[in-house]
Amino acid sequence: MADDRIERVLRQKLRSAGRQIGEAKRAYRHARRSAEADLPHGDDGRARIVCRRYAERRAVELDPEHRPGCFDPRSQDCQGCVEDIRSGDIETW
Repeated sequence: MADDRIERVLRQKLRSAGRQIGEAKRAYRHARRSAEADLPHGDDGRARIVCRRYAERRAVELDPEHRPGCFDPRSQDCQGCVEDIRSGDIETW
């Protein structure tokens, strides 16, 4: 019985540690992309930009091509946002 309890506690701790490692890797990846694009970012690694399409502050993840996660290729505003990110003219907060 005690062995079952110890095993259960160890499994819970290992799962928790695995989740924390995954979150840290994700935050690092997003922060690295934000830094590459020369954008300010929060503790979670998300870039802080002002959305041109909806005129609101957003904390967004960037893909490997430095496009925000909310990017819509059919939107002219989104196209302009990506161009501004690449040229360094994007409004940030």
